[in-house]
Amino acid sequence: MPRRRWLAAPSSRRLQRLGLRLAGAGMLAATGVIHLDLYVTGYRSIPTIGWLFLLQVIAAFGLAVAVLASASRLAALAGAGFALATLGGYLLSLWVGLFGFKEIRTTAGVVAGVIEVGAFAAMAVLAANPGAPGRQAAQATDGKRLLARFEAGFPGSRPVVAVISAAALGVLGISVAQAGHQRPPTTNGGRAVLKTATIGGVTVLTNAGGFTLYWFALDTPARSTCYGVCAGYWPPATVAGIPSAGPGITGKVGTIKRTDGTIQVTYNGHPLYTYVGDTTPGQAFGNNLNLNGGLWHEVTVTG
Repeated sequence: MPRRRWLAAPSSRRLQRLGLRLAGAGMLAATGVIHLDLYVTGYRSIPTIGWLFLLQVIAAFGLAVAVLASASRLAALAGAGFALATLGGYLLSLWVGLFGFKEIRTTAGVVAGVIEVGAFAAMAVLAANPGAPGRQAAQATDGKRLLARFEAGFPGSRPVVAVISAAALGVLGISVAQAGHQRPPTTNGGRAVLKTATIGGVTVLTNAGGFTLYWFALDTPARSTCYGVCAGYWPPATVAGIPSAGPGITGKVGTIKRTDGTIQVTYNGHPLYTYVGDTTPGQAFGNNLNLNGGLWHEVTVTG
C-alpha cells in the first residue's frame, strides 16, 4: 500500500506538469496568433509598434515550442515573464501610449490580455512546482546546488501566483473600462474652428485645440466609413453649428451627417478626424498609417 502511494504521487505530478505545459504553451501560441493577425491587418505600419508586434509573435511561438519540447523550468519561467511583460505593454499603451501609439478598448486586446494572465499563471505554477526527486539528487551530487534548489521548486508558491494573477485581471478590467471613455467630440462652443500648424516642415490642418486633422482613404465626400472601433482610434471632428476656417485656409470647408446623427466637418470633400495617438498639439503620429482597413493622411494646406 505505501509503495502504491509512492508510485502514484510521481505519476500524478507528471500528469499535472504535462497539463500545465500544454495549457501554458497553448495560451502563449494563442497570444502569438492574435498579435500576428493585428500585425498583418494594420499594426505593421505603425512605427516601432509594428516591429514590437512582430517580435512578440516570434517570441510567443518560440517560447511555446520550448515549453512543449522540454520540461525545463527555465523555459516555463521565461514564458511567465514574457506573458506578464506583454500584458504590461498593452496596459501601458492603454494608459499613456507607447512610442506615440495609444491603444483603445478592443475585443482582440481584451481577449489577448485575459489569455496572457492565464499563460502567466500556468507557466508560473509550472516553474514553481517541485521536479522529480531523482533529478534533484543527481544535480545536487554534481555540486550544482543553486540549480538543484531551483529544480526542487518553491512550495507554497501557488497562492502567490493566484494573487498576482487576480491582481493582473483586476488591473486589466479597470484599464479597459477606463479606455472605453473616448475623447469628446471635436467641437468649439458649437462651431468647429479649423486652424493650421507646421509639423515636420509641412503645413497641416488642425482643430481648435491644435490637434492634427486626418482624412481616410476609404471615405467619400458624402460618407464616412469610420465607425465603431475605427472611430475609437480616429474620433470624428464633429460640430453642432457651422464650421469656420482660420487665416490661411483656402480650401472648401463643409459638413456631412453621420449615421448616428452627428455632423462631421469636411475639408475639400474629406471627412475629418483626429487620432488618439496624438496626445498633445504638434504631433502627427497618424500620418500614413495603414490602420482600420485603409490609409490615413494628415490634411495638408497649400495656402
